[in-house]
Amino acid sequence: MTTVQIMLNSIDKVKNFVNDITRFDSDFDLVSGRYVIDAKSIMGIFSLDLSKPINLSIHSDSDLDQIMETLKPYIIE
Repeated sequence: MTTVQIMLNSIDKVKNFVNDITRFDSDFDLVSGRYVIDAKSIMGIFSLDLSKPINLSIHSDSDLDQIMETLKPYIIE
């Protein structure tokens, strides 16, 4: 499992993020405080505080390079 911090501070970013990660068969969780939601759930994402960075847990080892490349626009360095 890999964890990165992402920022989804606009509606378009959330929509594009969900479209990007649904292409992968891996599981993704968003962790914000004590809440853990499925990152492929657009409704779940909108239930989080999107003004702050969110931890994304990636449950995959096989596609990790491709996933990280896809997530570049959302990752906070």
